Amino acid sequence: QVQLVQSGGGLVQAGDSLRLSCAASGLTFGSSAMGWFRQAPGKDRDIVAVINWSGGYTYYADSVKGRFTISRDNAKSTVYLQMSSLKPEDTAVYYCAASRRAAVTTDAYDYWGQGTQVTVSS
Repeated sequence: QVQLVQSGGGLVQAGDSLRLSCAASGLTFGSSAMGWFRQAPGKDRDIVAVINWSGGYTYYADSVKGRFTISRDNAKSTVYLQMSSLKPEDTAVYYCAASRRAAVTTDAYDYWGQGTQVTVSS
């Protein structure tokens, strides 16, 4: 049984930093691409960042480029999203997800974390 368990998140002020974690079990983590998505109320679930199985390839949405960093520790089966210079428009529920390939669309991802709320106040 595949599980992606997220931690981190919460309420912060604009300009603050926050780190999200996503611990995987039940899948071959070292062979999986991992993505972070976010969904604001009334909006679609959008890609935030992607990392391939080795960490040698990463992708960032334009809105977070230069502020967010995705990384992974295959020994711990965990992927991270370090978020800096947070803005109110970053407020959303954040989801981690696992896929067989590094992709930017939700339909490419087979497994999803439970979601964690990030709220950035101005």
